[in-house]
Amino acid sequence: MKEKLQSIREEALKQIHSADMPEKLNDVRVRFLGKKGELTAVLKGMKDVAAEERPKVGQMVNEVRQEIESILDETKKKMDEKIREEKLKAEVIDVTLPSKKNVVGHRHPNTIAQEEVERIFVGMGYEVIEGPEIEYDLYNFEKLNIPADHPAKDEQDTFYINKDIVLRTQTSPVQARVMEQGKLPIRMISPGRVFRSDEVDATHSPSFHQIEGLVIDKNISFADLKGTLEVFAKELFGPETKTKFRPHHFPFTEPSAEVDVTCFKCGGKGCRFCKGSGWIEILGCGMVHPHVLEMCGIDPNEYTGFAFGVGLERIALLKYEIDDMRLLYENDIRFLKQF
Repeated sequence: MKEKLQSIREEALKQIHSADMPEKLNDVRVRFLGKKGELTAVLKGMKDVAAEERPKVGQMVNEVRQEIESILDETKKKMDEKIREEKLKAEVIDVTLPSKKNVVGHRHPNTIAQEEVERIFVGMGYEVIEGPEIEYDLYNFEKLNIPADHPAKDEQDTFYINKDIVLRTQTSPVQARVMEQGKLPIRMISPGRVFRSDEVDATHSPSFHQIEGLVIDKNISFADLKGTLEVFAKELFGPETKTKFRPHHFPFTEPSAEVDVTCFKCGGKGCRFCKGSGWIEILGCGMVHPHVLEMCGIDPNEYTGFAFGVGLERIALLKYEIDDMRLLYENDIRFLKQF
């Protein structure tokens, strides 16, 4: 029995000294000291030992156990210290190095411009309503007084999914959907992305953004439209801004107008920015056509209204003096960081 215990001791010490990681030390502990370990097996075989020899054998087993446990604990402690020391060396921090900057993103120029426009109109009691980008031809054209054979449809030639479904060319379909609900009066703006079959250049893109407004109520006149857009222009471009209305034609409004504002660079005197005219065109507008009201279930004899639409990119280009629309979509961080 003594020789067997000596053999177990020597084998355990050999494996402890050859272990190079804590997991192997744990394997040694389980093999020799565990419930099914070799020393436990020796104790279970005590029934075969003579009664007068059992105390001596039990003492020998305990001595071997204590020695193995002591060496295991000591070896593990040294191993942990060595691992911690190597880890500290690997993770050393040079306090003289510059710290890493926490780069936080910010809003896109289009988003900044849209939020500014929304703030102005919400302040005047308008509601912001969005609609689907994939729209029925019925809402995108028919209900806006643009039948299948109308020339304006060619001007807005767009991307068709089939003969009845298109990628919307304007956000006006949202207005038609709201008018159909019959909840009057209406004061709303509808921002969103629109699509037209345009070539990409400094001022055009097949995908861009619009913000359109609509007011429907009793006794609404062109004077209300002019007053609203004058307040909008002053809030957006400055209190000294003046507005000018030029007659125009839109199928869904009558009468219709294009709106110019005094150049905010030169104050209307004429400069390179406004091409010497002193004025900058910003949007189109007009009184809602009676036929549009009828098609949306509103009595034109009782209700009138006005509508207007502005290109969001145009607002951003003017407000931040950007000379190429493509810069807004190239995602060049050097450009976007300026806003």
